[in-house]
Amino acid sequence: MLVDPIVFPEWISKLGENLSAKQITQFQIYADFLVAYNEKVNLTTITDINGIYEKHFYDSLLIGPIIDCKQSVCDVGSGAGFPGIPLKLVYPEIELTIVEPLQKRVRFLELLAEKLEIDIKVVNIRAEEAEEYREKFDVVTARAVASLNILAELCIPMVKKEGIFIAMKGSKGEEEIETAAKAIKTLGCELEMVKEESLSSGEKRLNIVYRKKESTKEIFPRKYSVIKKKPL
Repeated sequence: MLVDPIVFPEWISKLGENLSAKQITQFQIYADFLVAYNEKVNLTTITDINGIYEKHFYDSLLIGPIIDCKQSVCDVGSGAGFPGIPLKLVYPEIELTIVEPLQKRVRFLELLAEKLEIDIKVVNIRAEEAEEYREKFDVVTARAVASLNILAELCIPMVKKEGIFIAMKGSKGEEEIETAAKAIKTLGCELEMVKEESLSSGEKRLNIVYRKKESTKEIFPRKYSVIKKKPL
């Protein structure tokens, strides 16, 4: 069954959460504003409402059961707000910080937060330059931003010791787990679990959870040009 706006609450209930009328309205506002804003600023290639509900909203919320609703969460390279803002709508008690390097996306996220009447922090900075947020968050997550060995170096330095890093990946995620194993260990984490999910289309989603066991060495993260050229 396609995850459209009508059945969306039913699908979210399968994740253990029941949406209120206010939350359902907030998701409607989000979808409408995204479609409208996308006409002047390219935020997503998915512009049909059903696609937004399934491939953006529902997909983002698949990691919800992993997160404690009272934790601090950082969404790296959020783009149009995924997965951070759907998580904030369903779990309003989380403290959400979004790290987004592109100013045009930051502006969209700020306006969206006003429309949704939610309290979030949007930071216009590159993840590898976010020194003030080093080891500040219980959860750091990113959705399909880069290959896992690169993504790990951008995200893990911001995770508190004993916090978690969640990499949201598609079907190729299994291969990336192997290639990123050295980077994960070097940065102080260990693999905790891999949660496999599917969209209604059958598309596979892998949410890869790493637990931070040791503080990340001060030399990481390196400059992005170096990370990309010589990933760990």
